[in-house]
Amino acid sequence: MPVEHLLDPWIWLVIAALAAGAVNSLAGGGTLLTFPTLLAALAGLGPDEAAVVANMTSTVALVPGSLAGAWGYRREMGAVRPWLLLLAAPSLAGGLVGALLVTRLDPSYFAFLVPWLTLLAALLFLAQPLLVPRPESAHPFHRRGHAHQVAAIFFQLLVAVYGGYFGAGIGIVMLGAFSVMGLWDVHQMNALKTILAVLINGISVIVFIVDGRVAWPYALVMALSAIVGGYLAARSARYLPRWLVRWTVIAAGLIVSAYLFWRRATAS
Repeated sequence: MPVEHLLDPWIWLVIAALAAGAVNSLAGGGTLLTFPTLLAALAGLGPDEAAVVANMTSTVALVPGSLAGAWGYRREMGAVRPWLLLLAAPSLAGGLVGALLVTRLDPSYFAFLVPWLTLLAALLFLAQPLLVPRPESAHPFHRRGHAHQVAAIFFQLLVAVYGGYFGAGIGIVMLGAFSVMGLWDVHQMNALKTILAVLINGISVIVFIVDGRVAWPYALVMALSAIVGGYLAARSARYLPRWLVRWTVIAAGLIVSAYLFWRRATAS
């Protein structure tokens, strides 16, 4: 293959979406891979507008992959159905609020926040062992009364607002919350996390489509790639080296956030 073809943005967008679909099924954080790739492909729009369009396009492209991941975890969904019923409404409400913030705020606000959000997502991955305690240290959530259920609903609402606005790292945040609820089986936690992510990003997709700033040629091709990655990762999750995926995403997040901070500093 000629060298110039290796630089074709389509190739990198497909690879990023494939990896993002897999990462989202295992832990979350696929946006760390697709967002900067889209940002480079959309550089001709200008930094502020490119950040918004890249965010919207990434969300639209990754939702089908999350659906495929949820299907891959379908056997585990029965055990966590009560938690899904409890947290579905705040996920939808928060996702809607976050998406509306993207479309209503001036693009410069979002472009300013993106490096900080990306750094936060990478640090959330880095702190995963602290956010998700070992099974023996988790306490059954349902034994703590309704006050803790209300707290879980409120926390999920905040996570969903962030998810609708940008969303990288929400999987790790949700896994941490689930461990406090008393869930300890990582496959069940991933099943719940994946379907809640579909709700958060699904409602965001509707808002972004109405807003009309989705780069559809990129989104459709990436969606197909994300479906393959999401389903295969969910089906083979028990056998994949999760530590390798986790540290790859951490490294990518730190590198991308550093690049975005440099890009903002040199542009001003």
